[in-house]
Order: sequence, then C-alpha cells, then structure tokens
Amino acid sequence: MAASRIVAEYAKSNRSTCKECSKNIDGGALRLGLVSKDPRGYEIKKWHHLSCFPTDSQQLFSAEKIQGFSTLKISDQESLKKLEVGRHKQVKDSEGCKGNKRTHKESDVAEIAELDEKNSKKLKLSTSSNEAVQETAFSISDVKTKYKDATLLPKWKAFQTIIFLERDDGLHDSSKIAAFDFDGCLANTSVKRTGPDEWKLMYPSIPEKLQNLYKDDYKLVIFTNESNIERWKNKRQVAVDSKLGRLHNFIELVKVPIQVFVACGLGKTTGQTEDPFRKPKTGMWRIMEQHFNSGIPIDMDKSFYVGDAAGRKNDHSDADTKFAQALGLKFYVPEDYFGA
Repeated sequence: MAASRIVAEYAKSNRSTCKECSKNIDGGALRLGLVSKDPRGYEIKKWHHLSCFPTDSQQLFSAEKIQGFSTLKISDQESLKKLEVGRHKQVKDSEGCKGNKRTHKESDVAEIAELDEKNSKKLKLSTSSNEAVQETAFSISDVKTKYKDATLLPKWKAFQTIIFLERDDGLHDSSKIAAFDFDGCLANTSVKRTGPDEWKLMYPSIPEKLQNLYKDDYKLVIFTNESNIERWKNKRQVAVDSKLGRLHNFIELVKVPIQVFVACGLGKTTGQTEDPFRKPKTGMWRIMEQHFNSGIPIDMDKSFYVGDAAGRKNDHSDADTKFAQALGLKFYVPEDYFGA
C-alpha cells in the first residue's frame, strides 16, 4: 500500500521513534512522516529523522508540496529541498535497474500486513455485531475555526458536527486510551446555568487520578455530547463559549493534557436523522482512532471509558454504556472509578 502523502513537523516530545534507525526523535527536532493506509483504511504515520527518510519514496516529488512545509524554519525548508534534489538524483542513477531488493514501498506493505495480523483480535473487540468499523471521510480542508456562526477558542477546531481540541500542550498519543464523559462524570454541571465558570469537580480525586493515568502513558480523551450548540441557533455563541470554557477551565484545573471531542449534533428523539458523532454512536471515537492518534493501534484490552449515562433508574440515558459496548471498551460509572 503506497504512501498517500508526506508530512513534516517538529516533534512535540521525544516519544516518537524513527522507523529507519529505531532511535528516538528528540522533542523539537524536525521529523518526516510517511503516511500510509492499511487494508482497513486506517492511516499509519511512520516517523523518520530527516537524515533517515527514504529518498526513494515516490511521494517526495516536491518539497514545497509536503504537508507542513510552510510552517518550518527557512533552514529546514532548505534541507527538505536538498532532500528533494537527492531523491531526483537517485531516481536518475537507478533508472533502468530492476533488482530483486525489496523497496521501501514493498516493505510498508509487508509491515502493514503484519500489523493487521497482530492487531486483528483487538480491532474485533472495538466492533459490535451491529456496527462495522468504517473509515470516516476526513480532510484538513474541511476543518474550520468556527462552528457555523460561532467563533471557537484558540486551538479548538470544528469538523462537520463536532468541535475538537486535537493537541493540548504536552499530549502524547498512545495505544492506551483513558476516555471520559464530561458532564456528570468529570464536572458537576446544571442544564439551567450557562457560563464557563458554572461547574465544579465531580469528585476530589479526579486531578490525581488523571495525572497518574498520564504518567502511566495513557492518552486522556473526553467524549461529550452538547446538542445545545446546534439547537440554540440564536444563542449558539453562548452555548459554545459555555461548553468550551468549562472544558478549558477543567483542563487548567487538573493540570494534565487532554484531547477533547464535542458532539454538537442532534439525537434521534428530535425526529431527524441521528447524528453519527453523537453518543451512543461511535463517530467521535472513530475520528480519534483513525486520524488523531498518530496511526498508533489502540489496545482495547487496556483502554476504558467512564461515563454516568448508564441506563440506571435516575440516569438521563444509557448513551455512555452503549457507546462503550459498541466499541468493546471496559466501562465504569464515575462513582466506581473515582470513588465517593
């Protein structure tokens, strides 16, 4: 499966490993990602040091067309242009030579097939009998800085009917996902009040619990529904500022980086088509899994989800437990996970 594109960026931490030399890539160092799709349609990014990047890649036809090129320092842009020249020279020198040596492209296919075999069991766990895993059509060009007519906070983006915080400072992608609902789980909120400060911690143990998960190499992700953002057409900015403000303030309080997805679409009770991103639908998870986890396969045995909508007598719904069930995730109610 050939690489679909190449991305260039500065490593956000020292956790990524060069695919060629197997050494860590220093935080802040320029890294190049060779992006492929495995047989299931998932994107896989294979990071490389600049000096280790395979110059025989057929995708490297123009340095300036590499995703992220315009964000780089001028000196690094020049380095990529030299890499481009070297690639063209190698293609010219090897023209007409057809050996039996396995190419980088062929190596990618073999490694992807091996990855597919190793993780087939875990991927099956993430699929219920009623819902097949499908690639969510996603393009950077469809990402907006506004949700309809409402302006978002810095770093927050919108895609279709979700608002997301992709890369909180210090966030590390991981095979282990600790996922949480927000209202009634992490934060005690009221539907009768709006505003970024109208909330409080649901349990005192939450900051320490989340910090320990982060130290244990979990990626923390919040998946939360907020249909008021869609419904309040005349007060949409108020709804956006209230929800995102609470999430921002929560992250500041617990002092741990968190990835966030907010489903703004409407449920089936409205008489309209149920939004594919709104829990219990698994669209938010699929977006995270397929496009916002650096291509790292998720270990479903070690990952879990915590939410308060468990279908109990006084619960407002069973959306959280059905969300976890559809994905094959271990599920906890907040009082059990965080304690009273």
